[in-house]
Amino acid sequence: MAKLRPVTLITGASAGIGAAFARVCAEQGQELVLVARRAEQLKLVAGAIEALGHRRPSTIAIDLAVANAANQLADELSTRGLEPSIVINSAGFGLRGQASELDRTLQLAMIDLNVRILTDLSLRWVDSMQRQAGGLINISSLASFFTGPGMAVYYATKTYVGAFTEALHEELSPRGVKVTVVCPGPVPTNFHAVAGIDVSRLPALFTRGAERVAREGFEGFKRGRRVVITGTANKIAAFMPRVLPRSSVLSLASTYQLK
Repeated sequence: MAKLRPVTLITGASAGIGAAFARVCAEQGQELVLVARRAEQLKLVAGAIEALGHRRPSTIAIDLAVANAANQLADELSTRGLEPSIVINSAGFGLRGQASELDRTLQLAMIDLNVRILTDLSLRWVDSMQRQAGGLINISSLASFFTGPGMAVYYATKTYVGAFTEALHEELSPRGVKVTVVCPGPVPTNFHAVAGIDVSRLPALFTRGAERVAREGFEGFKRGRRVVITGTANKIAAFMPRVLPRSSVLSLASTYQLK
């Protein structure tokens, strides 16, 4: 059997935080495979990276939310003679509104993408991550530290991502596999348009650009950090649920999301 070539696999790489991680990893000289639904947008990201003098990333256009998508992605990588040494799970979406009033099918699809697919891709290539002395970066959110009326399902999925990834950090550390969860506050990306959030509502104190989040996240990963919370204000906010009554935390989140 021919030896497989190690690559950095990035989902949700057509825009936002995923595309920012692609640029950061390209600067590190890594061979990249970018994954997202939008083929043309992926090509634009890959072309922009190549124009900066880096190796052009490979792209795989696939909707990870459809049945059997993870198997299809794995088969495509194998066909190309590639195996992930680093996996960066950035694919995901949110919806704003009361859970009882939002489309139930869309909310279940959110759970599939934010939780089920992320879990699959986090575990699928552990052996190759170990073999290549690589690791895993999962993108969660400041929301993972809260319960979020107004984005109930989204907050719950990000809480799962945080807890799951921290546990993997502990489990895989003895195998030499780095595992980091990145928890940014608000990041002005297309995420907010999909979620139904007015970008002008984002609090400047907590907001960070996608590029800054990616750089801080990748630096933390290289250092072996379990959790990276970007920005001092967000670090303080993440500590609040530990000291405030649960009812107060719920009220704060509700006031922010439902106003």
